[in-house]
Amino acid sequence: MAPNTKTSRKAARYAVPVAVAGVAAATVAMVPAFANAGGPDLPKVTAQQLIEKVAASDVQQLSGTARITTDLGLPKIASGLLGGGGIAGGSANPEDKVAQLANGSHTLRVAADGPDRQRLTFLDGKDEYSLIHNGDDVWGYDSKSNEVFHEKNAEAGKGKEGKEHKTGDRLAASPQKLAEELLAAAGPTTDVSVGATAQVAGRDAYQLVLKPKQSGSTVGSVQIAVDAKNGVPLRVQVLSAQGGKPIVDAGFTKVDFAKPAADTFAFTAPKGAKVTEGVDGAGKGKDGADEHWKALDSFPGLGDLAGGAGGKGDVKVLGEGWSTIARIDSGTQRSLKDLENDKNAPKEAKQFLDSLGDKVNGKFGEGRVLSTRLVNALITDDGKVYVGAVTKDALVQAANANK
Repeated sequence: MAPNTKTSRKAARYAVPVAVAGVAAATVAMVPAFANAGGPDLPKVTAQQLIEKVAASDVQQLSGTARITTDLGLPKIASGLLGGGGIAGGSANPEDKVAQLANGSHTLRVAADGPDRQRLTFLDGKDEYSLIHNGDDVWGYDSKSNEVFHEKNAEAGKGKEGKEHKTGDRLAASPQKLAEELLAAAGPTTDVSVGATAQVAGRDAYQLVLKPKQSGSTVGSVQIAVDAKNGVPLRVQVLSAQGGKPIVDAGFTKVDFAKPAADTFAFTAPKGAKVTEGVDGAGKGKDGADEHWKALDSFPGLGDLAGGAGGKGDVKVLGEGWSTIARIDSGTQRSLKDLENDKNAPKEAKQFLDSLGDKVNGKFGEGRVLSTRLVNALITDDGKVYVGAVTKDALVQAANANK
């Protein structure tokens, strides 16, 4: 599928392996390699040739089924906040549904006909959630709650007052979009090679392998299966530096490159459905509060540590490539230690603290580490947060150097 410029540059915002997209965009360090290892026998290609094949692909029409499995190793309490792997009813807002891809396994029915018509249908159990982009309209429909989300554009790609709508962000769950973002982000800190050939959704494929040159990353490699005939990415796997099953495995199980039927992208709100018109600003509610703080605000006392929904924390980027760490200074005067020692603090807040994991200390002082298989975060007792797709030791070193 030929990438849409606005869509491609922002797709990483909601794509599942978002942390690995911190790799600096620059010249890729190409490492020639050839391997078959039992896969289909295909003509040999270099990594440069394979990337050029992906870039030159002009496929804009397809339909099929994709499976996305994400195993971040989240603490139980955080896993619950992300929906526990199922499609929860209640809201038809696309951001709520796409966020659930960060946990568990999901099956999607996918269809595309150029940059103006796409459809994703989440197939989890008997309930369905569909996200449809058809010209100037974006629809989200939750069959369980019979709720509809609608966003109408004044002109293609624009919302009210000329603002871009978020269609591209919400349709970023397909294997092609994940692959496009990863390839666009690959820079001088990345080794790129050709791995073993494979079959994905019954089609012969080459595999691009991206590996961090730097130490300290939680990512061992990213493997992108590329259709040998048309250059379309068919599967993306993010593998942990510690081994085990993939952190993210997103790929087609069935795919057809014929033009989908026109009625695939047609949508009419069912009779009796509650229709909500979209609001300006991704991740914001009616009051403009950033949704990302609401998970903390739901645990009394923790919202203040992060600066609250209206917080203006200072963010500084440390390092580059796979070792990039974001340092967030909330500016709040309250610390983790204050919350731990507060006898009047709600039990939910302390339970959340206990789920954060190990206590650590260093020149920076003391703090706690929230660990997953991909992204780790160090929350210091003075209200600073260090987060990245790096190891706990790398976070402590960054905190010591930037105390």
